[in-house]
Amino acid sequence: IITPSKSAYKGEVKSITLPGTVGNFQVLFNHAPVLSSLEIGRIKIEELDEKVVEFSTGGGTVEIRNNKILVLVDSVESSSEIDVERAKNSYQRAKERLSLKSQKQTDIARAEASLHRAINRMKLAGHSF
Repeated sequence: IITPSKSAYKGEVKSITLPGTVGNFQVLFNHAPVLSSLEIGRIKIEELDEKVVEFSTGGGTVEIRNNKILVLVDSVESSSEIDVERAKNSYQRAKERLSLKSQKQTDIARAEASLHRAINRMKLAGHSF
């Protein structure tokens, strides 16, 4: 799993579940080749020793070929990296922007994406609003 600023995960895995554009999908050994876009959501990795590692992502792409998976994402955070207060603040700012839909300076798509990312982070961190 790679972002523009860091390599977030590298290793052999039993399975990975990704937030595809039309829904979550799981990749196992000998999966057919795939090139897909990813949405805001959760990446769940089951390692060979049965340990589960989860990440919150802001979307990106995945390439699956010859039992190799390359995940290129805009952003990614493990549950331990999530700043809960920052996510709560992002949620509140996005809700405020969306309440001002009628104002021309409000970028609705950006505010909705920010809201969705904040909710995703909070869920992964095990918190609610």
